[in-house]
Amino acid sequence: MKLSSDISAVITGGASGLGAATARRLAADGVKVALFDLNEEKGEALAKELGGVFCKVNVTDEASVDAGFEKSRAAIGQERILVNCAGTGNAIKTASRNKETGEITHFPLDKFDLIIQINLVGTFRCIAKSAAGMMTLDPIDGERGAIVNTASVAAEDGQIGQAAYSASKGGVVGMTLPIARDLSRELIRVNTILPGIFNTPLLQGAPENVKQALGAQVPNPARLGNPEEYASLAREMITNAYFNGEDVRLDGAIRMAPR
Repeated sequence: MKLSSDISAVITGGASGLGAATARRLAADGVKVALFDLNEEKGEALAKELGGVFCKVNVTDEASVDAGFEKSRAAIGQERILVNCAGTGNAIKTASRNKETGEITHFPLDKFDLIIQINLVGTFRCIAKSAAGMMTLDPIDGERGAIVNTASVAAEDGQIGQAAYSASKGGVVGMTLPIARDLSRELIRVNTILPGIFNTPLLQGAPENVKQALGAQVPNPARLGNPEEYASLAREMITNAYFNGEDVRLDGAIRMAPR
C-alpha cells in the first residue's frame, strides 16, 4: 500500500508508546490518523500535533468502539489501515502461598478475564469492525486495507505470573493467520508484531538501573527497544503487499529462562 494523504488509519492505544510512535510515523507519510485511547489529555494533544482526530474508546465496550469508528470515519474517512496497540497486563501466579501466613490463593478469575477482554477480544472487536468498513472501499493497487496487531514475546515465552497476559497475546498470534485467510478475497492483509522488552509507558516509571538491567538481557542490541522501531516494522507490514498472515518477533533475539 502506498502511503499518502489519500489514506486514513486508526491506531488503538494511539495516545502513547507503540501506538503514538506508529501514528507519528504514518502521519509523516501524509496519512490521516485517528487515535483510539482512554487518555483524553495525551490523545487530544497528539491528535492536534498530527492534524488527526482523537476518539475516546474503550476496546472492551461495543458501543464505545462503534462510536469511535463513527467519529473517526466522519472526520478522516473510512480507514484503510488499522494498527492495534491497545493492551495491558498483570502479574499474578496461577496459585500461590503466602510466605508469612501459608494462606493459599488462586488467580482472581475476574482479573484473568479482564486481560483477555482487553488484549484479545478487544483486538478482535476492532479488527472485525474495521475490516467490515474496509470491505466497502474500492481497491487501490489491488488492496483494500492492511491490519497490524500487537502481541508479545510472552505469547511464546511467558514468564512467572504471566498466565493471563500470555494467553491473551497467544490468542492474538493464533488468530492472525485465520483472519488473514478470512479476509484474503477481500484484499485485506493481516499481520502481527511480537515486541520484546520495549521502552514504553509501562516501563518509563521504573528506576533507570532496572531499565538498564532489563536492556542488558537483550543479546543484540543490548538495550530496550524503541517505539520507533516498532513503528518502522508496522509501516513495512502496511506497505509491503506480500507481507500477510505473519507473526514476527521484534526482540533483539531475547529468549528468557523462567525468572
